[in-house]
Amino acid sequence: MMADLLTLDDLDLANLRGRRVFLRVDFNVPLAPLSAAHEVLDATRLEEAVPTIRELAAAGGILLLASHLGRPKGQHDPRYTLRPVADKLVELLGQAVRFAEDCVGEEVEKVVREMGPGEVVLLENLRFHPEEEKNEPSFAAQLAALAEVYVDDAFGAAHRAHASVVGVPERLRAKAAGRLLEREVKALGRLLGEPERPFAALLGGAKIEGKIDTLENLLPRLDVLLLGGGMANTFLAAQGYELGASLFEPDRVNLAKEILERAQGRGIEVLLPRDLVVTDDLANPQRIETVPAHRIPAGTKAVDVGPETRAAFAAAIARARTLFWNGPLGVFEKPPFDAGTRAVAQALASCPGFSVIGGGETVAAVHQAGVAGRIGHVSTGGGASLEFLAGKTLPGVAVLEKTAEKQA
Repeated sequence: MMADLLTLDDLDLANLRGRRVFLRVDFNVPLAPLSAAHEVLDATRLEEAVPTIRELAAAGGILLLASHLGRPKGQHDPRYTLRPVADKLVELLGQAVRFAEDCVGEEVEKVVREMGPGEVVLLENLRFHPEEEKNEPSFAAQLAALAEVYVDDAFGAAHRAHASVVGVPERLRAKAAGRLLEREVKALGRLLGEPERPFAALLGGAKIEGKIDTLENLLPRLDVLLLGGGMANTFLAAQGYELGASLFEPDRVNLAKEILERAQGRGIEVLLPRDLVVTDDLANPQRIETVPAHRIPAGTKAVDVGPETRAAFAAAIARARTLFWNGPLGVFEKPPFDAGTRAVAQALASCPGFSVIGGGETVAAVHQAGVAGRIGHVSTGGGASLEFLAGKTLPGVAVLEKTAEKQA
């Protein structure tokens, strides 16, 4: 069931002029190394935030953009500075973007005091302070004191109970979800509400671990379950297949067996790989061949799904009216072992139903295949989307749910 969120429509945008807005964004983007140009390598997350930034700036808000980047472990680490992000934002927004050397303190307060309506400042990496991840009250209070209004557009961080995600909105009465966060919750909420049938889920990636709760929550809702990647090997092992040197999780075999039995009991169609591409060595392959899933040669490992599996998966995807995909079907970052993942991305793009994809690798795969624009919804949050679909409460969403309290 979808949470009823406070959105920008609940803020009094007509009276936002001159008000300071703390806008939590997810600018956790890949940067080139310090030794190189130290520039943004993939601006997708910045582009996703642009509509909310523009809408608030057009209303005359004084915008304080706040984000984390990487894992600097509570230390000021130049490898994780957001300065290159500020430079890229200037290009995307077509306006000046100030950069603050910290996210709290006198210098930041001075920068904010000097700003006028519609102006934008990007604060330095929140995680340079260990108090951010601990949701330390005095740090949250310092951040909240910078602004009068809180807007969260960082779905990728919504499952983290951090100071900028929950501590700040708990201290500011005027708050809302940005357009991206609103869109994410709506799209993912469609999968948990009354999805149009048949409803299919395609789960890949290396491991079952991390996807168990999502699978448990989705299973009763599904008509079709497709399994690929390393996690499918564990399900093949549960059926007694010999897997050669392939990656699988021996401690999850019984769980895989149980999931297959439950799916069968519910009449859910389960598609496992029928054929697999195997190799002797990922780094330096001397032998690459396609074999039936039940006949993996000793000493070889499965690295992609074969053509028969690709065709079966594509046919199931074509029938789906609602579809969720998380996780590649092979070692897609190493061609030629990306063929299965690419084929599925193409099938999804051609699917007439509503499709949602989540997870960094899956998003990268649809971009590589050139079909991202033809997917119903590309989620910006891997971990957050899995937790949402597992039925868990996301702290960053819960704090923005509508209450009887009227907005300031």
